[in-house]
Amino acid sequence: MSDITQPTATTAEPALSGKIIFTLAAGAGLSVASIYYSQPMLGIMGGNLQASTTSVGLIPTLTQAGYALGILFLIPLGDRHDRRTIILLKSILLALALLLCGFVPGIHGLLVASLITGIGATLAQDIVPASAHLAPAAQRGKTVGTVMTGLLIGILLSRVVSGFVAEYFGWRVMYQLAAVSVALIGFALWRVLPRFTPDTRISYARLLHSMFGLWKNYKTLRHAALAQGLLSVAFSAFWSTLAIMLSDTYHLGSAVAGAFGLAGAAGALAAPLAGALADKKGPARVTQMGSALVMVSFAAMFLLPLLSPHAQLALIVASAIGFDLGIQATLVAHQTLVYGLEPAARGRLNALLFTVVFIGMSAGAALGSKALEAGGWTGVILLATVAAAAALLVRLLSRKS
Repeated sequence: MSDITQPTATTAEPALSGKIIFTLAAGAGLSVASIYYSQPMLGIMGGNLQASTTSVGLIPTLTQAGYALGILFLIPLGDRHDRRTIILLKSILLALALLLCGFVPGIHGLLVASLITGIGATLAQDIVPASAHLAPAAQRGKTVGTVMTGLLIGILLSRVVSGFVAEYFGWRVMYQLAAVSVALIGFALWRVLPRFTPDTRISYARLLHSMFGLWKNYKTLRHAALAQGLLSVAFSAFWSTLAIMLSDTYHLGSAVAGAFGLAGAAGALAAPLAGALADKKGPARVTQMGSALVMVSFAAMFLLPLLSPHAQLALIVASAIGFDLGIQATLVAHQTLVYGLEPAARGRLNALLFTVVFIGMSAGAALGSKALEAGGWTGVILLATVAAAAALLVRLLSRKS
């Protein structure tokens, strides 16, 4: 039985129960976490599967690529189909993909399963707008903020948990546990959510076509997507190669690599701070400040050869806190800019923005593994610094235009 007092999401609701809000937040966190579980485990996975650094680097690359494809081609379906049904079907798809990751014997099967995992993980991007639809107007901001907090916690804890589980129980166990968690939360969402009446009756083809029009008409959207995509290249290059670097250079296991994810706590704190700063300074100004912080944070790691091993690890942690804070602040500011363009098309605008973001994530994972193989950790840092500098340049030129 649903805790909602009326049968459809379009009927006015007096309030959302804490049970529903918690289930939505947990669903967002557990689904988006599926994208990041692999990153601290890459060193162990490569050794177990006897795969090269480049081949193992394709695991996060294809996961991010699947997420980008899912956002672009599947998220618009929420405008014309019952979102409750979409959430159920995606949770089944994601659980099966994670289960396949946990049992597939070779690297090639794992790469296919990783692509499907990324597609299914877009479940998170259906849950967030569902919370906005369900919440009364007076509680909408608070409700969406709570669900987004669950999503950020999922990103934060995914690397910590997967690193620990892989170290002591094996990387396949992590995928199997993830599959069970997604299946359970998918069933819980099906139980507590009402049916959603579609917002539009236009065809799927027209929905997609309208997205091309939005991209063409709004320069602000294109600048925001390009800048955030470049920052995503830097972000993904770092996180997709960190575990391998820590294993090769410092002989540290996946549990330690996962613990570096705690630096992502800064990102969870950045969202409300960036929003308040955008109100005072303007979102465009915040995008410049955030991009500059990312660039400086990565560039600081060029000093690593001058430090002792313990000081090197401390600098890597400090840099991770800095660039994560900058990236999250910039994302919030970019969303503020994009959502103000056409309120009736916020879902499609969001899909376009995040499609480019996860194209950047996918490219960063691929380029990061190649940079690590060709130039070591210095090559990765050079790639990340240049990408962040390019994002800052886009924001500075956008401001002038």
